[in-house]
Amino acid sequence: MRKRVAILGSTGSIGRQALDVIERHPQEFEVVGLAAGRNVELLREQVGRFGAKSVSTAHDGSAGLRRVAVESGAEIVLAATDGSVAFDAVFEAVERGIDVAVANKELVVAAGELLVRSARRSGSRLLPVDSEHSAIFQCLVGEDPASVVEIVLTASGGPFWRSDREAMEGATVEAALAHPTWRMGTKNTIDSATMMNKGLEVIEASRLFEVEGERIRIVVHPQSIAHGFVRFSDGSVKSQLAAPDMRVPIGYALAYPKRLRTVGAPQPADPGVLQALGAKDGERALRYDFEPADVVRFPCVRLAYEALARGGTQPAVLSAANEIAVQAFVDGRIRFGRICEVVEGAMQRVPAEEPTLPGVRIADRLAREAAGEIVQAIERVVR
Repeated sequence: MRKRVAILGSTGSIGRQALDVIERHPQEFEVVGLAAGRNVELLREQVGRFGAKSVSTAHDGSAGLRRVAVESGAEIVLAATDGSVAFDAVFEAVERGIDVAVANKELVVAAGELLVRSARRSGSRLLPVDSEHSAIFQCLVGEDPASVVEIVLTASGGPFWRSDREAMEGATVEAALAHPTWRMGTKNTIDSATMMNKGLEVIEASRLFEVEGERIRIVVHPQSIAHGFVRFSDGSVKSQLAAPDMRVPIGYALAYPKRLRTVGAPQPADPGVLQALGAKDGERALRYDFEPADVVRFPCVRLAYEALARGGTQPAVLSAANEIAVQAFVDGRIRFGRICEVVEGAMQRVPAEEPTLPGVRIADRLAREAAGEIVQAIERVVR
């Protein structure tokens, strides 16, 4: 029997790569639902290729997303939209016991406590798609949670890891999008440049694996081959390694608990040991570098830990304000160096409340309003 898959965000970066994985394994998967934003032409082409019967676009709003997620007959829903647009659809899927492959940082950051609680009640499995959380998930399979000392997430460092603060302050959008290893959408790539992505991933890890923020660490690993570590009480450390190719964690989540035969870029029939560990063709030596994260040059990391420590709806405030700040930078309204300032200002204005779904929505709205006002104030000063 083929696994029935619905994809929310099918025309985005993750959605397109997921369909590439599915197309390579027609015997494993059946696409029953596709939800896209405004790229109707690409969606039409995807429907023609995969024959999905349940389809929606941004024009259909949250009702369309819900229809694809819970009425398509899907056994697993890939949540690959940006922001909070798919919150209701994903929560209803989880409440109905449908497995969800989570590729939406904002969803877990803003409402992760509620989502995990709902999944525990319904029996739905939350399967992480982010490479780092997929790595941790794989390292924890079969392990006693009580034996976990700490979780370590790796970061590429982004395009500005070797830049000084002054150079980063006035960085262009083009420079911020020039990621050295990963190919992602605009929002995620900018988040990598500020390292907010890693801060959001700390909150995600805390929610998905129910580990306190104090036991989650970040190390910079420019090669992007070791995606995460788990340190255990007996002194052992487990890691998951793979080429920096998002199709690998996507395939693992969609096929879980199976492993697919081939997922990412084509590999030689018999790669050498070094090539299997990430070396490029012809390399006769392989080196992995690990460095501590610099929270002074990348203050967004500090803000994420603070939001996690405050708890409640504060992570939702962080995430929503960051969306506004990133978009303002992309639109040329603020400099790169002001992104963190906008987020911190919104966190100061919007207090943490108890985490309920209505409360998360309110916090999201208030954070966006506060961040928008701060952006406008910066623009007035600049003029």
